[in-house]
Amino acid sequence: MESAIFRIKDITRRLFLKIVGSALFMAAVPSSVHAFFIKALAIRAVEKNKFKFNSEKGLIEWESGAKEEYKLLVNGLVKKPVSLSYADIKALPHIEQVSDFHCVEGWSVKDLSWGGFRFKEILDKVEPDSDADHILFHSFGRTQFVPDGQSHYIESFPLKDLLDPKQEVILVMTMDGNPLPEEHGGPLRVIAPYDLAYKSIKFVTRIEFIKGARPGWWTLANPIYTIDAPVPMDRLRKKP
Repeated sequence: MESAIFRIKDITRRLFLKIVGSALFMAAVPSSVHAFFIKALAIRAVEKNKFKFNSEKGLIEWESGAKEEYKLLVNGLVKKPVSLSYADIKALPHIEQVSDFHCVEGWSVKDLSWGGFRFKEILDKVEPDSDADHILFHSFGRTQFVPDGQSHYIESFPLKDLLDPKQEVILVMTMDGNPLPEEHGGPLRVIAPYDLAYKSIKFVTRIEFIKGARPGWWTLANPIYTIDAPVPMDRLRKKP
């Protein structure tokens, strides 16, 4: 019995040392190795249509072989709707941002490097109606399930939050200095660092100005995923 206890203690000690060693290793790895670990993270998507994005040509290449030019539509309660090509959004004033990413499942990834533009750049291109107080983002690609008839991913945000510098919302086109890969939401996605990750919608193809909040795809699928999804304060290293 005593030898068994010593073996358990030895296993526990070795496991502890491995955990500590792994934590120290991750803290010390260079950015190129960090990028490898980011790519190795589990990728979750509800879309059933697979595609590749050619960032040099601005083309969506579907698994069926069909190709189409990427377009970002901005419409809804606006006086001047626009359709922007990938080249158009690349030409917008570009910013870089480092922020954390918090999944609803409880895990987080720290210090991710994003590049893109603020929502103000979109607002400046249209004239929203006075009652447009929310924005509904639409993804392309059909979803595997259609909760309440919703066949593609959507998420809404208060317009004021998208324009609030403290919220640090960014429309992302690059990750670690490279074009955003499709598995992480390319060609364009939203990153809202102080909201849980299901709000950070991928594959954005349409920005719709609307009146009032609208439930997103996950909220329709399961109301436990609320329309407002702030990250719990005890998970934040930096407060908004």
